[in-house]
Amino acid sequence: MIRVPNVRVVDEDGSQLGVLPTHEALRVAQERGYDLVEVAPMASPPVVRLLDYGQFKYEQARKEKEARRHQRSVEFKEIRLRPKIGTGDFDTKVRRAIQFLEEGDRVKVSCQFRGRELTHAYIGRDLLTKFADLIKDHGTVERMPLLEGKSMSIVIASTHKPKPQEPTQPERAPRDAPSAPEESAPAAAPAAAVSPAPVPAAAAAVVPPAAETPVAGQESR
Repeated sequence: MIRVPNVRVVDEDGSQLGVLPTHEALRVAQERGYDLVEVAPMASPPVVRLLDYGQFKYEQARKEKEARRHQRSVEFKEIRLRPKIGTGDFDTKVRRAIQFLEEGDRVKVSCQFRGRELTHAYIGRDLLTKFADLIKDHGTVERMPLLEGKSMSIVIASTHKPKPQEPTQPERAPRDAPSAPEESAPAAAPAAAVSPAPVPAAAAAVVPPAAETPVAGQESR
């Protein structure tokens, strides 16, 4: 409910009707079959518009849904290294980190130590420094190498904007596109191959029994 005494009215076509008393603006809206919706409550005086409130709420919900679809939350990824990692594996980890950074995510790169490897922590520090130098075009180091227990890590923030998440709905084929050929079904059996219908009991009773073969030495009657 609009409680201010005067409002600036915009009609259904977007034209300015000027500043009117609120009761007068309500009367105009009712005469034209529209609702009086406050679209700029912080203005002086507040701005109201003549429109269909149900359609207005629908458009707002649609715009919010579209905005959420193009947003993407920044995720925190982790990549683990070992002090004795091979060159090929190291390069793979670097490419993976660059991929995360290009998507706008933050990356934590950690080097895990085992046993006596912890006595040579400088190896992990040099490894992380080299890693950070290779991805410097895609991210900046937020935290320098820090030893925590048996792990030393750095945190890298992306210099790229988060990419919007693409919808995962399957694409629909155009209407005029030729349909895919269907697998050929086995040919239907010819009519002659159909099993004959069972013979009625009455017809079966008419068939005479097979003649008995006379036994040798016995007269036939």
